[in-house]
Parts: sequence; structure tokens; C-alpha cells
Amino acid sequence: MSPTTTTILISTLTMGTIITASSHHWLFAWIGLELNTLSIIPLITKKHHPRATEAATKYFLTQAAASAIILFSSTINAWQTGTWDIMQLTNPMASILLTMALAMKLGLAPAHFWLTEVMQGTTTETAMIIATWQKLAPMAIIFLTANSLTPTILLTMGMLSAAIGGWGGLNQTQMRKILAYSSIAHLGWMAAISTMMTNILTLNLIIYLLMTTSMFSIMIMMKSKTIQDLTLSWSSSPITTVLTAMTLLSLGGLPPLTGFMPKWLIIEELTLQNLAPMATVLAMSSLLSLYFYLRLTYTSTLTLSPNSTTTKHKWRFKTKSPSLLLTTSLPATILFLPMTPLILA
Repeated sequence: MSPTTTTILISTLTMGTIITASSHHWLFAWIGLELNTLSIIPLITKKHHPRATEAATKYFLTQAAASAIILFSSTINAWQTGTWDIMQLTNPMASILLTMALAMKLGLAPAHFWLTEVMQGTTTETAMIIATWQKLAPMAIIFLTANSLTPTILLTMGMLSAAIGGWGGLNQTQMRKILAYSSIAHLGWMAAISTMMTNILTLNLIIYLLMTTSMFSIMIMMKSKTIQDLTLSWSSSPITTVLTAMTLLSLGGLPPLTGFMPKWLIIEELTLQNLAPMATVLAMSSLLSLYFYLRLTYTSTLTLSPNSTTTKHKWRFKTKSPSLLLTTSLPATILFLPMTPLILA
């Protein structure tokens, strides 16, 4: 793919998200979502491979169905209320349909099956875009319509997503699939809090984007696609290996790292809302996710891949320096927990 084509596709992708996030009319929001979908499909199929074609087809069908349901729900609401304003979603049926459609777009359980296959079938760079940037437009609609969405459905989907995201990642060896299940689990936490405290939802989304971008940047730099590839990272860049461990533990939500902050605030808010059983389910589900994060940490820092030679280094050993994206996102991934009172003030 030529640089000009890639630039046009990335620009259209960015523009689609901005249109959706800044619009108050349902048709403009739908147009932004469609631009988003159509511009990423060529990026998914950039590697001409049957798996990439399959991933692009699955992505297109899922996103097109979800966009159609969003258009249908907004039409029902406009028919009943006479307005196309996103902020005035008052029809109960339209609210339920919109909640289900946004869950499909985000990959929340039980509509999560497409996410792992699509991320596994494309390149690591495109998988990073799907796991990070593509979440912004649906999250913007959730933020705008938070007072109108169905809390029961979102809370149920949040619990399911947290449990399935942890359970599904246990048996995986591919890094992209592990991060896909990690994405499902994190989005479950966001869905659980979305109808109560949108400022915590925004904070959780920002921290999730920072952590996931950092982890994908490490994978791209180290050319790691499986767990076994992580065992060779120490011989390529010892500093990056330590940062990988910190990022993975932050994704798992261990204090004193940044990833603990949103989990702490969400559990506190759910408890204040008399939803202690749900907070318990979410906390227990995060233990499943923490297990495979710890497995990745152990693999990357404490083991070496089986070698036929006695050398501990890769052939033609080259020292890799962290990229600019990694350098800017890693401190936020690791060190933001002490700033919690300042952020919430």
C-alpha cells in the first residue's frame, strides 16, 4: 500500500471519529461511524492473505449490522419524539436497540466473538488501531447518551465482559488474542460504570488507551506475536523487557501502578450505589485477567527460550531503543496512581 493511500485512509479514519464525537444529530453520528468502518477495512486487508480477508469480512459485517441497528433505533426515536437530537433519546425500545448496537461495535460480551478473530487476522499495527482508536466513536455516543441507555443491560454486559475477557485469555498463546480478551475485560469495567459516573468512564478509557498503546508499541518494536517471542525480548533490549513487565502488571490493575486507579474508583462507586455484589463479581473476574498478565510477565522477564546454542543473545544482536510513542505513553501507564486526588479534584 502506497504512503499516499495510507495517509488518506488514516485521515478518513480520524475524521470519522471526530464527526461522530462532535455531532448532535443521529445521521451525522451514523455517517462518522460508517467512515470509520470503511476506512479501516483496507488497512485490515493490507497483507493479502486469506486470514486478513476473513478478518475484514467479519469486521465489515459486524460493524455494518451495528450501524444499521443504530440508524433503526434513532429512526424509531425520531418517529416518536420528532427530533434527531442525540441527547433526547427517550423511547425505551430505541434505548435498548442502541445499547445492543454499541455493545456490538465495542465488542462487549455476548457480542464479542468477532473481536479476537479480527485482531488475530490482521497486522499488529492495525490490531492496535482496532483495540484503541476504534473504541473512541462508540464511547463518545455512550458518553452523550449515558442518561438514556438501559442500566440493567449495561451492568449485565459489564459483568459478562469482565468474566469472559479473563476466562478467554487463559488458554491463548497469541499476543493479539490475549490483548483482544484484555480489551473485552476492560470495556466491561467501562460499561459497568457508564450510566453512573461518566467522568470515571472517561478516566478509565484514557488509561486503557495509554496502557494498550504502550503494550502494542512494545510488541511492534520487539516483533512479538506469540508468548514464546517474549522470551527473546531480554536478549534484544533488557530495558524494554522491564518496561513490558510494568505495563503488563499495570494492565492487570496491580497497585502502585496506574491500572489500579480506574478499578479502585469503579469498585468504590459501585459500592456507594449499593451494587456490592456486582463489584465483587468484577473484582473476582479481574483475578482471571491478572493470571495471564502475570504469566506474560514471568515469560518475558524470568525465562529464556529453548536454544540449541549456548549463547543468550539473538544472532546479529542489535540494541533497540524505545520509540517516541512508547517513551511518551509508558510513564503515564506506570506512574499516575499518586495523582488520583489531583485528577478527581
